[in-house]
Amino acid sequence: MQMTPLELGDYKRGWMPGFIVRLHSDLDWKGKDYCRRKLERHQWSMTSWTQVYEHTFHFEKKEDAEAFKETFGRYADL
Repeated sequence: MQMTPLELGDYKRGWMPGFIVRLHSDLDWKGKDYCRRKLERHQWSMTSWTQVYEHTFHFEKKEDAEAFKETFGRYADL
């Protein structure tokens, strides 16, 4: 699905906050890389520094959030 940046933002606002997975801040680049490879841009979002040593990933679908959490194991949902 190809969207303009405005359409992308509007679409995400429709399902946010979605299904949430917290990830250790040292793994933010790996988390983003995972999402870019496995998902379309409109299916996920990341909020930086939601807690100390933590970033929050938001997913449109529960199964995507669960797969992400399983991939990162003990570093997810601290």
